[in-house]
Amino acid sequence: MPRHAYVNGRYVPHGDATVHIEDRGYQFADGVYEVITIVDGHLVDEEPHVDRLDRSLNELRIAWPVSRRALGFLMRTLIRRNGVRTGIIYIQVTRGVAPRDFRFPKGAEPSLVMTTRHMTFGSPKLMEEGVSVVTIPDIRWQRRDIKSIALLPQALGKQQAAEAGAFEAWMVDPDGTVTEGTSSNAWIVTGEGVLVTRPATNLILNGITRLRILKLAAAAGLRYEERPFTVEEACCAREAFISSATTFVTPVTRIDGRSIGNGVPGSLASALRADYLAFVGEAVPA
Repeated sequence: MPRHAYVNGRYVPHGDATVHIEDRGYQFADGVYEVITIVDGHLVDEEPHVDRLDRSLNELRIAWPVSRRALGFLMRTLIRRNGVRTGIIYIQVTRGVAPRDFRFPKGAEPSLVMTTRHMTFGSPKLMEEGVSVVTIPDIRWQRRDIKSIALLPQALGKQQAAEAGAFEAWMVDPDGTVTEGTSSNAWIVTGEGVLVTRPATNLILNGITRLRILKLAAAAGLRYEERPFTVEEACCAREAFISSATTFVTPVTRIDGRSIGNGVPGSLASALRADYLAFVGEAVPA
């Protein structure tokens, strides 16, 4: 089946999908994005993702390129055209095309680009062994709550992790506290069994999967705290894991080469993953 992309009102062959050289996303990273998981052809947590897209656009004063209702129709059409049953849809909105100038252009129309990808989530080996992370300095700007396409620090961190043989990099602020992963939120479980993740301020991206996990934890009666934690606290924790739209809940068993807990995926992370997968199954219409 041919693969298509959506570019500013047209469905085009993926290999022919282009934007203008003076699109401000290309010139200034002046744009935002969302990634939504697709399971059995349906979008998971669609409304919260679109809400976050709306917030990011408002924070950067970028107008919606289409209505919310139209966006939903366009996403589903692209998913159907590409025959994606399990995977992701990537949505990007930029301020549009204009002569290169740092100031906001007048009259520019926002650009909307969408692509899809077939994916599988969570190999059995990852779930049985967990993953490793390395820690790196957080060199990003102070508006990490905006899902901006300015991702060079994350790309550098992801490459550093790959070169160290790790799955992910946790970024660390100057005070020694973990902010988040390059493409995930960071979690630990204390020795007392308390689930801990950093609060959603301007210093992290408030993950949609993160929010869902907090709801699942509350429903299960688990104790949790939204507060910063240090690298040392994480290394001494009973469990650790990461969460995102593509990793769901993935146990972390090594941080900077140090084993976490007994070195295997912990029971609480495994239970939360099971709860999340159950939610996904319930959220997808039969």
